Amino acid sequence: MRNFDETSITEAVLERVRHAPNSRHRIISEALVRHLHDFVREVEPSHDEWAQAISFLTRVGQKCTETRQEFILLSDTLGVSMLVDAINHRFPGHATQTTVLGPFHVASAPEFALGDDISGGMTGAPLLVEGKVGGIDGKPIAGAVVEFWHADADGFYDVQSETGLAKLAGRGVVRTDADGAFWFRTVIPAAYPIPDDGPVGDMLKAQARHPYRPAHVHFMISAPGCETLVTHLFLADSEYLDSDVVFGVKDALICGLQTQHAGLTARGNRIAMDMAALRYDFVLANANK
Repeated sequence: MRNFDETSITEAVLERVRHAPNSRHRIISEALVRHLHDFVREVEPSHDEWAQAISFLTRVGQKCTETRQEFILLSDTLGVSMLVDAINHRFPGHATQTTVLGPFHVASAPEFALGDDISGGMTGAPLLVEGKVGGIDGKPIAGAVVEFWHADADGFYDVQSETGLAKLAGRGVVRTDADGAFWFRTVIPAAYPIPDDGPVGDMLKAQARHPYRPAHVHFMISAPGCETLVTHLFLADSEYLDSDVVFGVKDALICGLQTQHAGLTARGNRIAMDMAALRYDFVLANANK
């Protein structure tokens, strides 16, 4: 085939990609070509606009580092991350709802004993976090791996500091006890803007959007025979719950902070000073077989 025009070129490209030996590669490639060509025909970009688009994507890649993933930010802010999350987590109604992983997860987070202070010197008012992990059958899950991370009172994660990965704080891993319970101490995180000094920030400005996320604590919880849960707990008094820049807020994940006085806590743990408390019980879905 030769002499392609704005209509015939789509079928020509589809014909080429239909020979992919992997059926999933073929399905994805065909859909990409169809939708991408339809998009271009709809917006009819000028050559300058096409060049700007290429430059934008190039700058997104160039902005990525060991501690910053600009492409994840782009996916998050366009709602793609939450759409992929929703498609892949059609869990039973009583399983804890999921949300995006976000760009600040670190795979090498340190493990702590239950009740440890994991703040690592972060600024902020003290916070007690208490919870349980169970299955959809209602039974507690002992030994579940509970990973967590959050920003400080100024809205910064540890990896955004000058020390980066060399000095982790406000993140860690604990394991649930025989009753499926866990607890740790840290500081209250603040709402914060996603990094907006790069191409994603330029896009948000062009769309007249703010870059902020409401205050939250990230969780990733895993246990044998269960789907790994990736979610947040959002603080009920935070700004931006209705305009989260990455579209991650769900009503079931919004939690009010409670007042906890020194001594024995509501979950039977002991603390030495008054602090706010964040409490939530997580329910893991069964793993797909």
